[in-house]
Amino acid sequence: MKKTNSVLQKNACYPMTVRAVNNLGNGVGEIDGMVTFVRGGVTGDSLIVRVIKCNRDYCVARIEEIVSPSPHRVTDACTAPLSCGGCAYRAIDYAHELELKRNDVEHAFRKAGLRDVVVEPVRSVDRISGYRNKAQYPIAPGPDGPELGFYAARSHRLVPAEHCPLQPAVFGEIAIAVRDFARQMGISAYDETSGDGLLRHLYLRMGEGTGEILVTLVINGKQLPHVGQLADLLTQRFPNIVGVLLNHNTANTNLILGEKYTVVWGRDWLEDTLCGLRFAIRPAAFYQVNHDGAELLYRIAREKANLKGEETLLDLYCGTGTIGLSMADAVHEVIGIEIVPDAVVCARENAARNGIGNASFFCGDASSTEGLLAPVFAERGKFSPDVVILDPPRKGSTPELLEYLASLDVPRIVYVSCDPATLARDAAYLARRGYTVGSVTPVDMFPRTGHVETVVLLSRQKVDEHIHFEVNVADLPKTTRTTATYTEIKEYIWQKYGFKVSALYIAQTKDKCGLAKRDNYNIGEGKSKDLVCPAEKEKAILDAFRHFCMI
Repeated sequence: MKKTNSVLQKNACYPMTVRAVNNLGNGVGEIDGMVTFVRGGVTGDSLIVRVIKCNRDYCVARIEEIVSPSPHRVTDACTAPLSCGGCAYRAIDYAHELELKRNDVEHAFRKAGLRDVVVEPVRSVDRISGYRNKAQYPIAPGPDGPELGFYAARSHRLVPAEHCPLQPAVFGEIAIAVRDFARQMGISAYDETSGDGLLRHLYLRMGEGTGEILVTLVINGKQLPHVGQLADLLTQRFPNIVGVLLNHNTANTNLILGEKYTVVWGRDWLEDTLCGLRFAIRPAAFYQVNHDGAELLYRIAREKANLKGEETLLDLYCGTGTIGLSMADAVHEVIGIEIVPDAVVCARENAARNGIGNASFFCGDASSTEGLLAPVFAERGKFSPDVVILDPPRKGSTPELLEYLASLDVPRIVYVSCDPATLARDAAYLARRGYTVGSVTPVDMFPRTGHVETVVLLSRQKVDEHIHFEVNVADLPKTTRTTATYTEIKEYIWQKYGFKVSALYIAQTKDKCGLAKRDNYNIGEGKSKDLVCPAEKEKAILDAFRHFCMI
């Protein structure tokens, strides 16, 4: 019989051995049979932990004493508090981190029903510090004036920290200069609660190949007092700065950037070199945060594309055109689709800057067939690419787009993803449409964090090499379908969203989706079946269903 947390006492200390680490940086173990998460635990650690939160299905604890450290534990070089939450693997040796990330990718493909897919060892450039070319510092009121740092995990609570080991040291120096100037001049920081205050974020980008730096100050207003003086100070102290901008965001929103920019000094773009090409990057345009990792990633994508020189390559979610342009010399034509207008402008400029005449870029929503068709077919009529580069945001692609690509019989789709779960989900969808899923290559673009980039080739099976037949599903023997327990769903939602959901709400949402549910889902909870699941919780539950490939 499963033990409950009634035997565990909040604030009491217990021995615990860490048996695994999840991608949020939590060590996972058991105390008296109860699953327990402890921030900063490392696989193999023997710990004394203090329970700080008890739920029906799991507990959360913090480390009180490391009795016997794991052989994978290393000295944490970061000076930011553990609550920063940015580095999931800050106390883990890098070889074990890569192993954990490979396991995450493999687990995602198994959960999606692709158990036979080969997941290769994680590729890396072995650079785990100073690799990020972008930083977004939130600014908030503090006891001495504006404070600048990072948000604690799953919150908007500011953790003061100017320096981050993942970023170039110059970013921290610029951050301190801006903070001190704001304090000296009495410039207020934005207060999310009241909506008052001026300075919201400091947004920095750097071209690793050129050293150029772009500084953007996000403000809650039309103007920033003494901004000319600040620009003079920054450009004199940091000569690599090529532009100082204001971004105007007066909306009550969690979005960092508004739509309007004002150039205070210099230009509104920086230049970088990547894969032997030169690229102009504007503030809002997508650009990989790890320069050396991006070059490795693009080389792997190019190898998987197996280009012969005569292909028409369709680059979806193309951003500033970096992937497509890096392959332009090996194809007949590149066509890029991107929804951000500034990025499309950059992509066109980048093609011209590098003398690439066989690349065209269009503004449209690659997730929608209408958004995809409108700009391309208006000029070309019938269109069928030979190779598609698919590099969507974290949420992955859409069934609509995947179905469209399958209907075109695209021979090769190279899928680049920053979320193994959505990649596996979409790969499984294409596999059901006749695509063969090749070996999966993870690439560590985000060392010390729980994220990993992944590349896979999906190849269209040739009709003359396969036999097509129809089967009545009712005639097939029953098999175990991809699913998740109520406990797994609750745990996923708690870890991602920070709130609890009841079994009743999960069952109601299952009912809406036509999923089977246990008959006594509300027994013992003291709730009526008439209660309606709040929209926010239903959205989180649906997200969990998708994560576990239940829908």
